[in-house]
Amino acid sequence: MTPSRFASAALLAVALSGCSSVPRIVTEYRIDVQQGNVLTQEMVSQLRPGLTKDQVRFILGTPMLVDMFHADRWDYVYRLQKGDSGKVETRRFSTFFDADGKLVRVGGDAAAMQPGEANAAPEERTRMIDLGSLPEGSVPPPPEEKGFFGKVMESVGF
Repeated sequence: MTPSRFASAALLAVALSGCSSVPRIVTEYRIDVQQGNVLTQEMVSQLRPGLTKDQVRFILGTPMLVDMFHADRWDYVYRLQKGDSGKVETRRFSTFFDADGKLVRVGGDAAAMQPGEANAAPEERTRMIDLGSLPEGSVPPPPEEKGFFGKVMESVGF
């Protein structure tokens, strides 16, 4: 072998070996990726039987999934992927309505708190609660009063 061929082969081998591994002295920053509806326990605790679809949408937000074949069911899905560890957390929550569009029951990872459950975590990850079984003292929130602009528009005639 001639020295120039030997030198070019050695240079090619060194160049290819440099591409084979990258030392991780400095790692890139990866962000947390949130997708879907973030539901807190306080939001779920506001749900009562008899709420309309508009009231549920106001409390929980617009659902991620509204199936045209099951119009009486709304699904709220949440997914969080941690950037530093890659760990994925998912949650599902469903609301069920009757034929009149009134809330009947809820189910999923987060559940409405029962009286006497101050900060107790549910034993199971998923459970269904029939909102008709809540005590009689819990009533749906009153319809919202008109704000300043609503009253002005009403007085003008709109």
